Amino acid sequence: MNRSGTRDLIVGLFVLAGLAAIAYLSLSVGGLSFRQPGGLKLYADFDEIGGLKTRAQVVISGVKVGEISSITLDKDYRARVGLNLDAGLKLPVDTSASIFTAGLLGDRYISLQPGGEETLLKSGDQITFVESAVILERMIGKLIHNAGVDEEK
Repeated sequence: MNRSGTRDLIVGLFVLAGLAAIAYLSLSVGGLSFRQPGGLKLYADFDEIGGLKTRAQVVISGVKVGEISSITLDKDYRARVGLNLDAGLKLPVDTSASIFTAGLLGDRYISLQPGGEETLLKSGDQITFVESAVILERMIGKLIHNAGVDEEK
């Protein structure tokens, strides 16, 4: 192979490696996972999820332990959120689930706080202690409404 052909081959391999890296990063940022859904499947019913989306993170102490697999309405018109968690987790039955926002305008995620009970949750169980999302617009509306009422007195 001549010198020009070797240079073309090296440049082609470099471009191919760059495209592979871009494809991998795109899939990672998009949240595509090659793991099979399995492990611990739990459910939690919330009054308000405030923009929570499927594939959002589920964390314990800031460490990702799973993701949201489904969001549906139950018969009482509450949001039923399906959580797909790591198989090795051993969560007590008094574990609580809260919806938080990452930063001021960030994405919503669920944070789990394990309890102290001896009995553990099994796959398919319901998390009974939940804290719904805080909607910033409603809080501002209440603040403005209450401020106007105080001035009239």
